[in-house]
Amino acid sequence: MKITVKAKPHSNQEKIEENYFIVSVKELPVKGAANKAIILALAEYFEVPKSSIKLLSGFSSKNKTFEIT
Repeated sequence: MKITVKAKPHSNQEKIEENYFIVSVKELPVKGAANKAIILALAEYFEVPKSSIKLLSGFSSKNKTFEIT
């Protein structure tokens, strides 16, 4: 399954908004920290191991595409 995510780094709280998969994380977008936090949040949300989630595109963009296996 592929999903598109709009990232919101440096947020006050971590959450996933179901309608559009807007993922808010507390980490700053520095050295991939926000991407790692998004992967952890998605893994928890979909109840899969973090190794099942791969960032396909949008490494330095707010709009990202992930693959969940």
